[in-house]
Amino acid sequence: MPTILGQNQYGKAENRVVKITRDGDTHHIKDLNVSVALSGDMDEVHYSGSNANVLPTDTTKNTVFAFAKEHGIESAEQFGIHLARHFVTSQEPIKTARIRIEEYAWERIAASDANAKFIGADDVQHSFVRKGQETRTTQITYDGESWEVISGLKDLTVMNSTNSEFWGYVKDKYTTLKEAYDRILATDVSARWRYNWTSDEQPMPHWEKSYEQARTHMLHAFAETYSLSLQQTLYQMGSRIIESRSEIDEIRFSLPNNHHFLVDLEPFGLKNDPAEGEAVYFAADRPYGLIEATVLRDGVQPRIPVDLTNL
Repeated sequence: MPTILGQNQYGKAENRVVKITRDGDTHHIKDLNVSVALSGDMDEVHYSGSNANVLPTDTTKNTVFAFAKEHGIESAEQFGIHLARHFVTSQEPIKTARIRIEEYAWERIAASDANAKFIGADDVQHSFVRKGQETRTTQITYDGESWEVISGLKDLTVMNSTNSEFWGYVKDKYTTLKEAYDRILATDVSARWRYNWTSDEQPMPHWEKSYEQARTHMLHAFAETYSLSLQQTLYQMGSRIIESRSEIDEIRFSLPNNHHFLVDLEPFGLKNDPAEGEAVYFAADRPYGLIEATVLRDGVQPRIPVDLTNL
């Protein structure tokens, strides 16, 4: 045979699952985008077209929705673990299951006191507005023996309007950038962290608390670091999480440097100097610097892919 089959997987991608839990008049939302990828003894379906070992992707879709009802959605991680375990243990040809989940957050719409007497708005607990901040992510991989859980977030936009500098860099004949001793530092955080929970014999992390705490430590480090470079800030963000959360061993960041340039207003007879208390900037969306790095617990080997594009 002149060719052979390499790595392969199949499944149903982007199953949008919205679970509403009614606790009396108070409702709760879990809004997930779930993708399933299965691999194992699938040579024959590729070589001969035999589907004898193939669980239909439509079945994987149905399983996602059924599990949302049967098991509930305590957290994205816990839901992914239920799914991965099911596919590997219920289907002998399936050796590995990978579940990727994006979670979209909602918050309650506050009641209007002015209208409460007309519509009972002070009692409304079922109206929500989609949060415009980050998207939570997780990837669960299970091979029947060990687990790998990589969680994180993307599109978390943050900004420091001062306490950031950039100077002392290499200069050559193509360098035109002026050194900055008081600049805006802004980025859209994409981060993935790997848990050291790998076995059912280990105590499972509290997934919701872990996510919230990792996010909080990340934001505190961003706000509290006097930054001489975005690289320095990245390292402080990762270090704060590793040092504060014992269940996390590795974290990888991809941080675009969202440049803000002072606008030249001299042609209009206007001075534009932040030292005078206010300034006007041009927010450039591209091109942008892209800073990426992994922060690890000492002695740990990296396992998060360098390229986060498909994670």
